[in-house]
Amino acid sequence: MNSDDPRYLSQMTRNTLALVLAGGRGSRLHELTQTRAKPAVFFGGKYRIIDFPLSNCINSGIRRIGVLTQYKAHSLIRHLVEGWSFLQRDLGESIEILPASQRTTGDWYKGTADAIFQNLDIVRALLPKYVLVLSGDHIYKMDYGPLLAYHEEKGAEMTVACVGVSLKDARDFGVMSVAEDFRVLSFDEKPAEPRPMPGSTDIALASMGNYVFNTDFLFRKLEEDAADIASSHDFGHDIIPSIISDHPVFAYPFLDDETGRQPYWRDVGTLDAFWEANMELVAVEPELNLYDRDWPIRTYHLQLPSAKFVFRDSGRTGQALDSVVSAGCVISGSAVVDSLLFSNVRVHSYSEVNASVLLPEVEVGRNCRINRAVIDRGCQIPSGTIIGEDPDADARHFRVTERGIVLVTAAMLGQAARASLA
Repeated sequence: MNSDDPRYLSQMTRNTLALVLAGGRGSRLHELTQTRAKPAVFFGGKYRIIDFPLSNCINSGIRRIGVLTQYKAHSLIRHLVEGWSFLQRDLGESIEILPASQRTTGDWYKGTADAIFQNLDIVRALLPKYVLVLSGDHIYKMDYGPLLAYHEEKGAEMTVACVGVSLKDARDFGVMSVAEDFRVLSFDEKPAEPRPMPGSTDIALASMGNYVFNTDFLFRKLEEDAADIASSHDFGHDIIPSIISDHPVFAYPFLDDETGRQPYWRDVGTLDAFWEANMELVAVEPELNLYDRDWPIRTYHLQLPSAKFVFRDSGRTGQALDSVVSAGCVISGSAVVDSLLFSNVRVHSYSEVNASVLLPEVEVGRNCRINRAVIDRGCQIPSGTIIGEDPDADARHFRVTERGIVLVTAAMLGQAARASLA
């Protein structure tokens, strides 16, 4: 059967189990992950990061999914229960939450490979032909069907999905050197001197953290790795380097079939990257199309009224320009420009919000000016507060990044953070 035949891809996706690694600490997001795991961080006005790989699975026809959680997982688990419990178990569909629970040893998950190893009994019970291991940390839209077809056509035991990144940025990723047929020759985790990909002098192939395995091969390698006391039990550090010389491991370049260009993919692992990726969405035609009816991004959201803009007096007009404003927001006699507001945000009279990301439940008092900031969920900004104009003053109270983005949390304002608002 031809790999372009929808029935062929449908058969492959039905025989695939997706395991989403969602236990990431996200330490480079600093206080933004103080009460939540990185995959539970908000993004794009109404979503959380985990919604993107999960939506990719559903849209690709993969409906057997496990989500492996560990670090500060309460809000993530709550989100999964509230927003992702619609699959029908009687049809063989499910999203299982797999928390670190010391199933095989007395240890928590020690690495990405160990996280899968500690759940091998669950994988065996489901008997998939392929296991798709996914990072829960990135923002992108991807059909996993062609990735699975590529894996099968190459006769691979493992396939690594990859993106092209600059040599400078590649220092933060696992980088692959490949032959002309994209067989992986070497894999270096966060190399000081990344090697460019074939045909390029300035672009390297970086792992997306997404892998396809033949299930029996994955079992063998994880069991061998678990028995190796010198291993850190990580796919990038241990599994991939140990198999590339003796087994067919291929890189799958993530490219658009029609244009040959690399589609949208963002690692929002730093505050600057998080702010920038959200700011990209306020553009007239953002590269990430969240209005795509053919590839919807699912999430859980409260039943809220529409956004509201009130007062049109001179000097007191409620308005939002070149901005994304979510349900439940009230812009009252204030101006929001080039900004992204999550649900239930209130901005009171005579205030200005510019180039900022306001997470849910934020309330901005009167006569405030907020510039180039990320305001965490539930913050109550006192009237007359100025943020983003005096770096020294900001640094005394908040966190300021290298690019001058100001992160504000409830604790920084001396306000008690509520667990229900994580």
